[in-house]
Amino acid sequence: MSTIGQVLDLDAMRREIDELGVQVAAPDLWDDVENATKVTGRLSALQGEVDRVTALGGRIDDLEIMVELGQEAADEVTLAEAETELGKIQKVVEALEVRTLLSGEYDVRDALITLRSGAGGVDAADFTETLMRMYTRWAEQHGYPVEVFDTSYAEEAGLKSATFAVHAPYAYGTLSVEAGTHRLVRISPFDNQGRRQTSFAAVEVVPLLETTDEIDIPDEDVRVDVYRSSGPGGQSVNTTDSAVRLTHIPTGTVVSCQNEKSQLQNKEQAMRILRARLLAAAQEEADAAASDARRSQVRTVDRSERIRTYNYPENRISDHRTGYKAYNLDQVLDGDLQPVLDSCLQLDLADRLAALDQ
Repeated sequence: MSTIGQVLDLDAMRREIDELGVQVAAPDLWDDVENATKVTGRLSALQGEVDRVTALGGRIDDLEIMVELGQEAADEVTLAEAETELGKIQKVVEALEVRTLLSGEYDVRDALITLRSGAGGVDAADFTETLMRMYTRWAEQHGYPVEVFDTSYAEEAGLKSATFAVHAPYAYGTLSVEAGTHRLVRISPFDNQGRRQTSFAAVEVVPLLETTDEIDIPDEDVRVDVYRSSGPGGQSVNTTDSAVRLTHIPTGTVVSCQNEKSQLQNKEQAMRILRARLLAAAQEEADAAASDARRSQVRTVDRSERIRTYNYPENRISDHRTGYKAYNLDQVLDGDLQPVLDSCLQLDLADRLAALDQ
């Protein structure tokens, strides 16, 4: 609880709550609906976080009193109840410890994930499709909806790229640790000589924006191209120019969407993706100019950095940032990803505490 208090900085949160309370009390607050939505949402989130920590602190104080009374009276029943309560509190504290990492402005958002096949030919494309299945299976296990925006299929097998969203509270905060280059080592099923193959796939994770987010993109800065959808199934596939590709001319950022039935729907979704990527790019530039000790609201990574290896011959998964290793690769690829995510979040916590100590 002490480390949680350090990371959250409850005093600073209470000061911000007071400041937001003044804004909420202003009679003209709702003259600007977008700003009012942001202010009330932020106030609600902060108050909920403070209340959660305060309530847990109260349970710990009550537990201490229960133990003291049980010891003074040599009451084994009370001490047994205290032991049970201690176990419950420990689990809540552990969960809260991880949640404290997800206190950034965008951590609560849905996650927009883009996968791209890298070096390794058909094995890399097949690996990209395997990663997409891993993330969607993880989401399914937690009951999180997945919305696919775009899939570009490779000629022989697998995917050249895919863009999809995971809709869940703190999806971005949780999955942002997945951004980077993933490496696959296996005996290639596509090599008739059965040789060992190493291939790569890149994972990009950005927060999915809401309609109230202020990202202005002038029409003249965007080139719109339409084309026929590709891929398996569907009445609209390969029959109409419903797929949309947007190019942001000033930055060269390209996004596409083809999974909706109409061109208009695809354009709307593509604009949503473009806005999210431009926000992430702008935040990266801001973070580069800021102090190293400042925690990024949109986590930045070197996307060429190899963060994890999936070794089929040894059934092993190895995360190169945390040192996490497990010999259940088949289960991880089937969606049992949470222990890997937790190890990355715990490393983030340790880094933040070290920064606070400095």
